[in-house]
Amino acid sequence: MLKVGDKLPEFEGVLTSGKNLSSKDLLGKWVVLFFFPKAFTPGCTNEVCSVNDNIENLKKLGVEVFGISKDKLSTQKRFKEKYDLKYELIADESGDIIKKFGISRKTGSAERKTFIIDPEGKVAYIFEKVDVKNHGKEIEQVLLSLFDRK
Repeated sequence: MLKVGDKLPEFEGVLTSGKNLSSKDLLGKWVVLFFFPKAFTPGCTNEVCSVNDNIENLKKLGVEVFGISKDKLSTQKRFKEKYDLKYELIADESGDIIKKFGISRKTGSAERKTFIIDPEGKVAYIFEKVDVKNHGKEIEQVLLSLFDRK
């Protein structure tokens, strides 16, 4: 698994908007990449909704947020629509992004981990354990502490 200070691995993914996203597109800004095991499961639903409930505060901080799972793009689109998510999800159907971050489970799905990436493209913080019901607030608190250090 990546460690704090590691460089963001190169990857490409498809967003629920249909656009492609490259890790190179993330340079120059603060980014939150949160990985979840499977759309529409209770824990993952709580997590994406918690982040969504706090998305305006995160956007005010100038942070881009992406949720990533191994689900198909069609599933990710339904998940985003059903819960009116105000940020993009990435469909990592092949599991390549999950593998590059070193968080693949035996089933190939992602472990529940969140990475905060700084503008230089380095891992600034990793949530090893996620409180799915309060993750949006957890992310904001960590970002504010990271910004205070800069």
